[in-house]
Amino acid sequence: MRIIIVGGGEVGFHLGRRLSEEGQDVVIIESNPDRAEYVDQQLDVMTIVGNGASLPILQQAGIARAGLILAVTSRDEVNVLCCLAASRFDVDFKIARIGNPEYYETGSVLSRDQLGIDLMINPEREAAWEAFQLLNSEAATDLARFADGRLLLIGLIVRPGADVAGRTLVEIDARLRGRNYVTVAVVREGKTQIPRGSTRIEEGDHIYVLAPSTEAADIPRYAGYSGYQLRRVMIAGGSEEAVHLARHLEDQRVECTILDNDRRRCVELAELLPRALVLHGDATNLELLEMEGVEGIDGFVAFTGRDEINLLSSVLAKTSGARRVISLVNRFEYMRLIGKFGIDAGVSARQSTVNAILRYVRRGNVRSVATLKGVDAEAFEMQVGSEAPIIGRPLADVGFPKGAVIGAILRGDRTIMARGADTVEPGDRVVVFALPDAIPEIEHLFA
Repeated sequence: MRIIIVGGGEVGFHLGRRLSEEGQDVVIIESNPDRAEYVDQQLDVMTIVGNGASLPILQQAGIARAGLILAVTSRDEVNVLCCLAASRFDVDFKIARIGNPEYYETGSVLSRDQLGIDLMINPEREAAWEAFQLLNSEAATDLARFADGRLLLIGLIVRPGADVAGRTLVEIDARLRGRNYVTVAVVREGKTQIPRGSTRIEEGDHIYVLAPSTEAADIPRYAGYSGYQLRRVMIAGGSEEAVHLARHLEDQRVECTILDNDRRRCVELAELLPRALVLHGDATNLELLEMEGVEGIDGFVAFTGRDEINLLSSVLAKTSGARRVISLVNRFEYMRLIGKFGIDAGVSARQSTVNAILRYVRRGNVRSVATLKGVDAEAFEMQVGSEAPIIGRPLADVGFPKGAVIGAILRGDRTIMARGADTVEPGDRVVVFALPDAIPEIEHLFA
């Protein structure tokens, strides 16, 4: 299937890289010649310099035979026009990155239905939701939901003295008998590995664990964490992400303070968020942070428009005693700095956009996809086809690729945490964690 991506920025570049690695026929349209040249040099895709809303440019990109168009520039209006233009060529799916809430209102002349867009992605809302979930978990660096929320994938760092440190997965499984956990990935020194029973977990490892949502709350304890209750949160910056997050916090009656260095924006925030305390000030001013009680605060979230300020204010808050610190990071390469700076977790509106889009570019039996920050692998939920080669065979005998592991099998209302003796049946849903080069083989096994 030909996929046309309009916009070669961080989102378009990341999508293009993922899709081209999987053998998809990808074309990226980028208006900036320098950026287009960079994309062309770095990725195995066709690159066109031009306006993605232009019919001649779309025809040059092969829109007549495209099955999907992804309009992911930073400008809503350009993305909408791209999808409108694509509608003339009967493209199967048209996906747009949209930030303006007016486009989401049902019945509006600007609504998704009126514009013929199959999916709108709001990056700011996605990032705010993720930050809210991370604030409520002391341990999690990443969170992803599967099976309509029945399963939760949690990323966390193994602390010194943790119960699991120094033990193999076989030994951990024996100690935690009766608990339905599956460790699906281990990141050590920046390298992602899909573990097997003999894999030993060490202090400092970044592990990813899949578990039923009803049991997920116990996972941090085994990695050396204790629970806490969210009462007070400070947000640095008055961005749209900050507004969405503050509303989540207000709904849960969490005390919220917002710092922003733009006086006019502070007035707007005070009107939008009547229950929040809005202060005019610089979030990188250590004296101000200490004066406003950052020491011992339950959560600190840096949601300004600049990565550098977010990272600096997060480091200041953490060193001043904030218990849980989360930073918004827009540049993908900065995600790997989160742990090195001592920040608890990072969120990316652009990464959230990529996650929401990827499920639409897989084969028809893929239900949902999550790409995780700083990890080379993906987690995805798949439907087992009626003639899939894997049906009826114990998982231990399937000859699964080394770069992949099945975490769970969903059969009706049952959730089965996968073991070697388990089998899958037609119609089952499975949650798989895989490195990119293993994904085509995985799709074949379940198709």
